[in-house]
Amino acid sequence: MKFNTKTIHGGQSLDTSFNAVMPPIYQTSTYAQSSPGKHKGFEYSRTHNPTRTALQNSFASLENANYGVAFASGLAAIDAIIKLLKPGDEVISTNDLYGGTYRLFTKIFSVYGIKFHFIGMHDLNSIEKLINKNTRLIWAETPTNPMLNICDISALSCISKKHKILLAVDNTFATPYLQRPLDLGADIVVHSATKYLGGHSDVVLGAIMLNDSELADRLYFIQNASGAICGPQDSFLVLRGIKTLHVRMQRHCDNTKEIAEFLNSHKKVEHVYWPGFNFHLNHEIATKQMDDYGGMLSFKLKSNDIKDTFKVLEKLKIFTLAESLGGVESLSGHPASMTHASIPKAEREKSGLSDSLIRLSIGIEDSEDLIQDLIQAIS
Repeated sequence: MKFNTKTIHGGQSLDTSFNAVMPPIYQTSTYAQSSPGKHKGFEYSRTHNPTRTALQNSFASLENANYGVAFASGLAAIDAIIKLLKPGDEVISTNDLYGGTYRLFTKIFSVYGIKFHFIGMHDLNSIEKLINKNTRLIWAETPTNPMLNICDISALSCISKKHKILLAVDNTFATPYLQRPLDLGADIVVHSATKYLGGHSDVVLGAIMLNDSELADRLYFIQNASGAICGPQDSFLVLRGIKTLHVRMQRHCDNTKEIAEFLNSHKKVEHVYWPGFNFHLNHEIATKQMDDYGGMLSFKLKSNDIKDTFKVLEKLKIFTLAESLGGVESLSGHPASMTHASIPKAEREKSGLSDSLIRLSIGIEDSEDLIQDLIQAIS
């Protein structure tokens, strides 16, 4: 089954009760049993829910995975992955990553004795130098948030397998429409399904996809025991969003290409971060492991003055200044004070994230309208 068909039918079956085409919303906390311990696979909705099961099956199908696990948020999904570790274990992570992930690693799990190393993952030798007997996990985002850096998943997989450690990839920016990390050797894929998988800025949800049955069992246990589940209504919304993922993502990509090229030629723009440019770091890797370059970009003005940056953000009319990304509407953001404010300034600047950086999530509006909005805001 090809990807465009998987978004509609992947992992899905008709509802057994009434043959409903769309998975029904099973808004229930518990299920009747014919006798103690005898039931039809569902006892309590923290453990299993038919709507969430349908979503998890869809997740698995999208990433060519054997298992999908759904959570209340992307951070809840990441939280579950780190709970696979124990005190004394070490994680090597990209230094250019979502601020919430950095906060979770450094403010929550480091307190419990898990050590995190943050480095630029374009230098593969530096990764191997950090690996020791306590290393258990390599954590990668690609493209990264917000610098759009590209990590070579196949190369990271070779390193992780050589040292018998796990490789987890946050695939939120690319989505499985553009990139499938499990096929490239990753062990675990994670998504903030709040973003492109849901696609309409109306739900918060997280996803994990993987192939290993033992790891899956441990994650299902954590999902149930820790309780960070998504509800049936949210599961339904993401299932509905996935059905248009392929058509939305192609429009996101097409619009972003036009806007990246416009910004790159603008006399007031110093630099545009977009993997589609041949001067972008690891552009060749992006071309090799992605089917297109995605719907995200970041840029800096030549003035490098934060006041000018704020003026642009405040003048935008079609682009909405807001947290998050991946919805049908275009959003603008100031990572240093919004999505990445939890990362200390010195750490942000190591990865190139300056106070003057603007991040754009390009929606599916008419590209000419979006460009005109940028013209009037930057002028």
